[in-house]
Amino acid sequence: MKLTKTLLATTALTVFAGAVTAEEMTIVSWGGAYSASQLKAYHEPYSEKTGVTILNDTSSAEAVAKLRAMSEADNVTWDVVDVVAADAMRLCDEGLALEIDPDKDLAAAPDGTPASEDFGELLVSPCFIPQIVYSTAFGYRTDLVGDTPPSKICDVFDLEAYPGKRSLEKRPINNMEWALLCDGVAKEDVYDVLATEEGQDQALAKLDTIKDSVVWWSAGADTPQLLADGEVVMGSTYNGRLFSVIEEQKQPVAMLWDAQVFDLDGWIIPAGLSEERKARALDYIMFATDTQRLADQAKYISYGPARLSSAPLVGKHAELGIDMAPHMPTDPENAKNTFLYNYEFWADYRDDIDAKFQAWLAK
Repeated sequence: MKLTKTLLATTALTVFAGAVTAEEMTIVSWGGAYSASQLKAYHEPYSEKTGVTILNDTSSAEAVAKLRAMSEADNVTWDVVDVVAADAMRLCDEGLALEIDPDKDLAAAPDGTPASEDFGELLVSPCFIPQIVYSTAFGYRTDLVGDTPPSKICDVFDLEAYPGKRSLEKRPINNMEWALLCDGVAKEDVYDVLATEEGQDQALAKLDTIKDSVVWWSAGADTPQLLADGEVVMGSTYNGRLFSVIEEQKQPVAMLWDAQVFDLDGWIIPAGLSEERKARALDYIMFATDTQRLADQAKYISYGPARLSSAPLVGKHAELGIDMAPHMPTDPENAKNTFLYNYEFWADYRDDIDAKFQAWLAK
């Protein structure tokens, strides 16, 4: 609520001579530190440039279900929606998101490189406009892990060396992959194994070894709070949330980057908008995903911009004054052993494995 009020205040209605109202648009995102970074990097400068009032909605976690319902009711009230890549693929496949022509609808790089080349392999769906590369990684309490801090993902499963509670997200994604990696499955074989009933059972059996020591989280802010309160020794969440608790809050927490899971987040435009609303949404997308805007977001949160041309422009944190590049998941030192999330696998298997995982949780 605080963010929404701030957003409305800072993008207050601009009254022009002869105009009764300025335009409004509803942009959906994730809330918290992430929406705050978008407010500073995108929303405020766009409103200043155009006079459009941006209404902020923090429903991205339910975006697929809500857009399905809106479409069925023929009443789409959202203009631009921030989603993870896998959700964008689902929405695109179902005809609920607008297909984009990158070289027509997105700005070229400053040197003229077309957007299709500048975003490159991150354009994983015809409807998806990449914004950031982020990762799900682990943070740990530096004062609760003894003299030898954890350095490998499998330390999460080592209750003898690192006793205490862990926090894991209450869904199979990432947890199943880490479990298989730590049960001896080679990185390149993880998704082939996970596609089988036996592989799914193997992953759950490995998770069983720490299940009694797990606090399950649903919101990205949960693990940073649990770490700050000393309720868990280590826990997974989005790297930008861990950056906040480490660098902004100065808590005794450190990063475990090993086997961080790379993922993509970005925009979709809902299908079915009027021509006027669609044109406005495309104008916003053109503005918000240009080279400088994506670099600007990195001043406020430690997520890597999705454009190649943005990376050299990443500078210092706007308030802390520290260099942001070493805090990015894409930094070479942090990315020595990464795990790339398989969007297509989870688009195909999500419902079935979700059901199996929730049944396992209930045991």
